Amino acid sequence: MMVDGELNAAPAYQRQFRWDEEGESLFIESVFLGLPAPPIFVATNVGYQWEVVDGVQRLSTLAHFLAEDNEAANKVRRETPLVLKGLEKLSDLNGASYAELPRNIQVYFGRQPLQIISLTDKSDLLVRFDVFERLNRGGIRLTPQEVRACVYRGKFNDFIEKLAEDESFNSLLKLKQTQQHDGTIIEEVLKYFAYKNFRERFDGKIEKWLNRYMGAATKEFDYRREEKTFNRATSFLHEVCDGPFMRSGSNVTPVVQFEACLVSIAELLQEGKTPVAPPAGWQDDSELRASSGAGSNAKQMLIRRLARAKELFGGEA
Repeated sequence: MMVDGELNAAPAYQRQFRWDEEGESLFIESVFLGLPAPPIFVATNVGYQWEVVDGVQRLSTLAHFLAEDNEAANKVRRETPLVLKGLEKLSDLNGASYAELPRNIQVYFGRQPLQIISLTDKSDLLVRFDVFERLNRGGIRLTPQEVRACVYRGKFNDFIEKLAEDESFNSLLKLKQTQQHDGTIIEEVLKYFAYKNFRERFDGKIEKWLNRYMGAATKEFDYRREEKTFNRATSFLHEVCDGPFMRSGSNVTPVVQFEACLVSIAELLQEGKTPVAPPAGWQDDSELRASSGAGSNAKQMLIRRLARAKELFGGEA
């Protein structure tokens, strides 16, 4: 079904294929033993194509194991077919690939059942996101942005992922090690556009608000204009900071404060104004810090910090 396009496990999902070969092998062993596995949830798209909602680790592992050659393994971002290792119950299978198994063992494996549950009426992407996240409670938990990448696939998602790779933008962010590869950087790009273009609908519920904006931007977005402004704003802030965006006493970038500054610079540019470098110590500005701390998700706080950031970069400090 994956080869024929009847089952969609797109690259956005497969980036979450994180099991190592021992973890994959243990799942294959469980299938051989007939142990119950959690259901695989799919959503039915137009044309009756199934889209994976929960179960990409299991499906990708099966595809990796059943791959007949390196080309087939590449479809799930693996270089070669899976060779079983670390099996304790079926230790005789260690070191074997599917192609090397006796035919009767291959047939036995192919007849093991897996439960598939197809979700209906999934045209509403907000509903699909909610279902995906509720099901996403396994050992490797996806972040909200990783879920968005799966649910809101398309041109806009590809666009913000591309911008997240920008060298100047990345140099501004000093994140925790765990946040460097979990979609946090991409979510910062998304927040920039959402705060700039969608804040009249900001209600303090960040996750759902970003989902709504993602859906809106998927339908209507000025890519050329927005990319130009983003690049100019990022380049200017990069020059002003001369390194990661930091403030006194912080080991990582204060992202709430960072977002307000980048958005404010972009708005000045869109208004035809030239941003200016604030006075020394501006990262520790008392008003900017106060409106970026506790309670920062309140709309009033958002308005306060954006206004102060615009004063700082507008030469009114």
